[in-house]
Amino acid sequence: MPRLRTTRRAVLVTVLLSGLALAGVLALTAGATSGAKQATPRRYYLALGDSIAYGFQPGKPQMAAPSSFDTGYVDVFAARLRKLSPSLRVVNYGCPGESTGTFIAGECPARGDVKALHSFYKGAQLDAALSFLRAHPEDVSPITLTLWGNDWLPVLLNTCNGSVACARKQAPSETKAFAARLTTILRQIRAAAPHAEIIVTGAWNPDPNSLQQLRAVYRSFEAAIARVAAGSQAKIARMLPVLNPAGSLQAQRARLCKFTFICSKGDPHPTDVGYRAIADAVMRASR
Repeated sequence: MPRLRTTRRAVLVTVLLSGLALAGVLALTAGATSGAKQATPRRYYLALGDSIAYGFQPGKPQMAAPSSFDTGYVDVFAARLRKLSPSLRVVNYGCPGESTGTFIAGECPARGDVKALHSFYKGAQLDAALSFLRAHPEDVSPITLTLWGNDWLPVLLNTCNGSVACARKQAPSETKAFAARLTTILRQIRAAAPHAEIIVTGAWNPDPNSLQQLRAVYRSFEAAIARVAAGSQAKIARMLPVLNPAGSLQAQRARLCKFTFICSKGDPHPTDVGYRAIADAVMRASR
């Protein structure tokens, strides 16, 4: 996810889905829950996505060892899963700067911004994920995926230069293109892991100064994520209620300031409290 600065322009700049026979109902339920027989964590938890999956925070040196970034939602979620499966291993391919486009094609743009990835791989993250899933059939569950920020925010910050009117105009086409790429990703992951629990995290607005003006835009992104996830029998951990909850604008802004570094460092990445809240949402989405 791109950084945002503290001025208004720069702040703008830096996913559910009664005439059926009982057997049919059971089959439908099993499909909707993404493989109930693997609801308990398996041998591996595979985390995919961008800097949020990586667990990036601006308060830590970028060239610090990956082990220094150990308070992300993946780490918190994994710790809770280990209460059910103590021997669970985490494979985290999260790459800062990753978008759905680079996830598919490779060349994660901000890979050099950190000393190393948590789990090393070459080429595109999608290829690495599929290779791992094929090498460990039935041994991977859950799988989490966080992608959207580096698809939308560059449009808002660069193409639209922070203009709300431009963002609203661009949002429908950008959301459609993003959903198509996310569909490609999730269909391939689901094909490689037919019984795994897959959880996709939703979108949220990181800018405290555009919460009202761009509310519909971020709702459309999260709705798109939800539709795509349902299409691949995946679940969505909704982020809008976590980071942009209902209430007064003042309370919403205060929550963003507490849950992210946007107010203190002009950076939208979550604080430890924010990452724990995201992990809570992922846990609620999980069975």
